[in-house]
Amino acid sequence: MSQTTPEQNKALVLEAFDTLFNKRDYEAAARFWSDNYIQHSAHIEPGRDGLFRLVASIPDTLRYEHAVIVAEDDYVLLHGGFQVSAVRLRGLSSISSGLQTVVWPNTGM
Repeated sequence: MSQTTPEQNKALVLEAFDTLFNKRDYEAAARFWSDNYIQHSAHIEPGRDGLFRLVASIPDTLRYEHAVIVAEDDYVLLHGGFQVSAVRLRGLSSISSGLQTVVWPNTGM
């Protein structure tokens, strides 16, 4: 278990999503995702770079909007969506040493 609290983990995930999806600041966003980041989504290339390449390929007008966030120990459940589409994003994040290390998207919760 990490040394961060559930509240700190929630703040980390929200700041990470804002930095990557809304600000598109890839250099700053790198501090939120582990070098060994695992994305459990078949349509996204493996690793942090795969996620960043995906975000770079979508229109700048696409903005993440937060709806609900819940945290327990090192896990963060996030539910939100994107402003320019009906797509809803939800998933479970694992935090280790203040970095997102694993994400299970669209967990059906």
